[in-house]
Order: sequence, then structure tokens, then C-alpha cells
Amino acid sequence: MTLLLEVHNLKVAYGGIQAVKGVDFTIAAGELVTLIGCNGAGKTTILKALAGMLPTVSGRVRYNGDDLRHCPAHQLVRRGIALVPEGRGVFSRLSVAENLQMGAYIRRDQAGIAQDLQWVYDLFPRLAERCVQPAGTLSGGEQQMVAMGRALMSRPQLLMLDEPSMGLAPLLVERIFATIREISARGVSILLVEQNARLALEIAQRGYVLESGAIVLADSSAALLGSEAVRLAYLGG
Repeated sequence: MTLLLEVHNLKVAYGGIQAVKGVDFTIAAGELVTLIGCNGAGKTTILKALAGMLPTVSGRVRYNGDDLRHCPAHQLVRRGIALVPEGRGVFSRLSVAENLQMGAYIRRDQAGIAQDLQWVYDLFPRLAERCVQPAGTLSGGEQQMVAMGRALMSRPQLLMLDEPSMGLAPLLVERIFATIREISARGVSILLVEQNARLALEIAQRGYVLESGAIVLADSSAALLGSEAVRLAYLGG
């Protein structure tokens, strides 16, 4: 097993409040790992720190064997790390196609960009139908597709997803999770933060449970799904 991401004793603080209290986890190349926990547990903070959007207090983050502690966010994208943020963050006045093309801003391989754009349209046929429509006029589910497609256009090795099902109707949630499986099957490593713990554990290989900024459980997804403590706290009893 080749480790793609190694996080050791990561600490992140907002002012004087320590939001992440020394977490350790790993992601192997091609692995789909989920991070679950209640609201306020620190999940989004971890993703933002890994994406270079928040400074860390201490700890070590290694990606492909390299130390990322002092790597700026734009360089992380060039290294193959992409974040789909909570709330989607689409460019509302740009068209769907322009949003997707923005995801490839670091690339110069025009043939590869065209190939990946077609892949995104194959993953999300709705986006192909609405390619000239301003992204801000799309539904929440369609905007989530744009945000995921935009991240994929950078051709990431590690894709981080923050609450992709938030605010979506059940049928759209099912479609988004089916797409996450397809992306994983292409060999992209995925770190998934998701409020629907059951769905997340059903598609992931491994999971970590975060409480108050600390990891309290780490196991295979099957083991966590079978855990009574996890079931009572996160799976609806």
C-alpha cells in the first residue's frame, strides 16, 4: 500500500480556541476515506487546513512523501490536491462551461483538458445540457455537480469533498454518491466529509470518527457500520 497523504498530530486553532487537537490519519493512493462527526467537530477545519486555506498550529502533513506545511494553496492545486468546498462556491455569473474551464487554469494540455471536460459531461449530463447557462441560476444539486466537475478539471490525485449532499433532495444525493464511486473507480484518492454518515461509510473503504477536534475511532467502514456506538451516535439508532 502506497501512502498518498500522511497527517500526524495536526493542530488548528481559531484565535485562542483549538479546533483540531492533534489528529493522525492516512490515505493510500486510490483509497476512499471518510471523516464523520457531528457539526462543529472540526471536519471542515481539517479540510481547509489541508487545502492551505487555514494555518496550522503544529503537526506534519506529507503528500507523496513531501512536507506540505509551508506550501501555499495555489501550489497544492498544482501538486494534485483539489477541494470541493461546503456550499459549492461556484462563480455565479460565469457559465457552466466557464466554471469548468476555471478548474483547468493550471493546465496547458489542451487535448487533455478537452478530454477531461467530456468526462465531466459524461459524469454529469445535466451540465452538458446547461453548459452556456450562468452557474448561479442552477439548482443546488446542479451547482454541486459544477463544483465537483470544476475540481476534477485540475486532474487531482486527491479530491477532498466537504458535505456534498448538503441541502440536496434524496434522488440527487443518490446521483452524487454514485458519481463519487465512479471517480474513485478511476483511481482518484478521495477524502470525504459527509453529514450522512451511513452513506459515507457505505462507499468508503475506511473511516475516522471525529469528536471535538480529536479522532476517537478509526477502522474499516464495515467495522464502523457494525459498531453499536457509531450506530447510536451517527446512524440514527
